[in-house]
Amino acid sequence: MTQTAIPFLFMRGGTSRGPYMNRADLPEDLNTLAQVLIAIVGSGHAMNIDGIGGGVAVTTKVAMLSRSEDDWADVDYFFAQVSVDDQTVDFKPTCGNILSGVGPAAIEMGLIAATGDETTVNIRAVNTEARVAAVVQTPGGVVRYDGSVQIDGVPGTAAPVALQFMETVGGVTGAFLPTGNLIDIVDGIEITCMDVAMPMVIAKASSFGLSGRESAADLDENSDFFARMEAVRRQAGALMGMGDVSNSVTPKFGLLAPAQAGGTIAARYFMPWRTHPAMAVTGAQCLASCVLTPGTVAAGLAAQPNEAPVTITLEHASGQIDVVVDYDQTDAGFVVKSAGLVRTARKLAAGEVFVPTAVWRGPAG
Repeated sequence: MTQTAIPFLFMRGGTSRGPYMNRADLPEDLNTLAQVLIAIVGSGHAMNIDGIGGGVAVTTKVAMLSRSEDDWADVDYFFAQVSVDDQTVDFKPTCGNILSGVGPAAIEMGLIAATGDETTVNIRAVNTEARVAAVVQTPGGVVRYDGSVQIDGVPGTAAPVALQFMETVGGVTGAFLPTGNLIDIVDGIEITCMDVAMPMVIAKASSFGLSGRESAADLDENSDFFARMEAVRRQAGALMGMGDVSNSVTPKFGLLAPAQAGGTIAARYFMPWRTHPAMAVTGAQCLASCVLTPGTVAAGLAAQPNEAPVTITLEHASGQIDVVVDYDQTDAGFVVKSAGLVRTARKLAAGEVFVPTAVWRGPAG
């Protein structure tokens, strides 16, 4: 036998896509695991021609699931961001779009049983320790994928997956404001460094001479902007206590500008070396929290609401996304309690994916 077979589901989760696998079917050692995931995705080629990746960062993501030993959670979700073309794997971040498929996948894999017409799956995001309750449509005890919910960035409609994110503050850096400041200045650019669901560096689009309404393609072609942004991101990562982030996809970068299409604010999100074609679920929570926190770079770009919970509508490169944020505004500052979003997911394929035995011979190898 020259190849090792690994069971998998291939799913779209939100505006991302990738294989969902049982953690028990993969090597425990992270170095070996990384090589297996690189082989599965086909990292090392711009088209991922020797794997099942799609040639862009939103299609080279991997979800690994297991039954949780946590008292609250049903399922542990371990995420990996595999690079498109330089054969690296980042286990630091999580992904909220891929998380949209975790509840359905866990039921499909038999990790949790459906409990009625709707099944709530409590998920522990292993990478950041966030806790997420996902409500999955399961009429007759079977995951339903067809429905009437449309999310920008995905054609057609599908069944809703309601996500409620809890304990998302400081999951990577340990602090809501990792630098201790509402605003820092790096290379002459005002930034807000914030860690809610995803550590981010956030700036005004105008600080880079941009409108904040550019298309993803136009931004990707702007090499001067990316060079300036990456210089700021690396320095900010050090200020956030994350060390050398030059080879890490975190912290992510975001730009804010006044809304133009009836939303709360316009936003662009970077992964970080390419523009996200839509919006990350985790990034949306961080950007919404930035909007709600007085004194950040978002000040003056959007009206400040005075109710909680509140819906923040981010205008992104493919449309809009709503984030329902429950929060407190205390004497000690802004406190995020939870954030809710509705996404969709769809099972695309199921079976076995193969890696060369030279990479891994399997559990008994």
